[in-house]
Amino acid sequence: MIRLRSGRAAGLLLGAALDAALADPRRRHPVAAFGSLAGQAEARLWADSRGRGAAYLAVCLLPVTTAGLATGRLTRGHPVAAAAVTALASWAVLGGTSLRREALALGRALEAGDVPAAREVLPALCGRDPGSLDAAGLARAAVESVAENTSDAVVAPLLWGAAFGLPGLLGYRAVNTLDAMIGHRSPRYQRFGWAAARLDDAANLIPARVTGLLAGLLAPTVGGRARPALRTLRRDGHQHPSPNAGRCEAAFAGALGVRLGGTNSYQGRVEQRGLLGDGRPPAAADVTRAARLSRLVSAAAVLLAALLAAVLQVRRGNDG
Repeated sequence: MIRLRSGRAAGLLLGAALDAALADPRRRHPVAAFGSLAGQAEARLWADSRGRGAAYLAVCLLPVTTAGLATGRLTRGHPVAAAAVTALASWAVLGGTSLRREALALGRALEAGDVPAAREVLPALCGRDPGSLDAAGLARAAVESVAENTSDAVVAPLLWGAAFGLPGLLGYRAVNTLDAMIGHRSPRYQRFGWAAARLDDAANLIPARVTGLLAGLLAPTVGGRARPALRTLRRDGHQHPSPNAGRCEAAFAGALGVRLGGTNSYQGRVEQRGLLGDGRPPAAADVTRAARLSRLVSAAAVLLAALLAAVLQVRRGNDG
């Protein structure tokens, strides 16, 4: 049996526990502060150019990863200190509890028949135009957001943290935040945001597939079956503009027995996406089921990340 002497493994477990107990900090969130600084840098550096976008990405990432590397070096050989700083960093970058709380709030509004209230909650989950969505559209948007963000907000930072410690945790969150800010296909960011979008795709390549696999295996916990869920993942996971989000959404669709995908509207920009799954359209109750599946996938990912960190600790032979 592997002993969890690794400060990294213990820190990931503690950070996940903090997120479960406290959710995101309501004020002075470090990710929000990073986003604000990145926005100021964008105002100075923007140009309709892939090269300028790549330079902007480097300017934003270098201080974050350097700080992570420096802190990691300072705590190397000190498991308690390493666990403490890893726990704080993990709490700062994880967002699973807040994600599920918003999804459950939207689900409750839909179950009460209060579509306007559900529309008010949706912007906390995704960037779609809530005013154009009925109850079924809101339920689909919420389920798809929960599926994708279970990977982005939980599984991916945990795996990057397990593999690379503080630079992995902080660097991944910075990349994902920049992708959310400038990685979309609008006229302003088509070229400037290209590097951020491609780097985010690469960073999520493995985590998204781990998320899909875990969601498929855990399908029986939400009334589904693992084999059909995994079959939906394999068959439909590529039917999405993103090379990663489709894997998560397809697995959730198969696990919940619903059909996802279709037409989405983002601030007047319409996207047509492939259909994922063979079931019925999602309903209000499916939002709650998706949140429950997200919680279980997140718990499995925490254990997987801690185990990975512990194994790497033994192989590297240090206590950092």
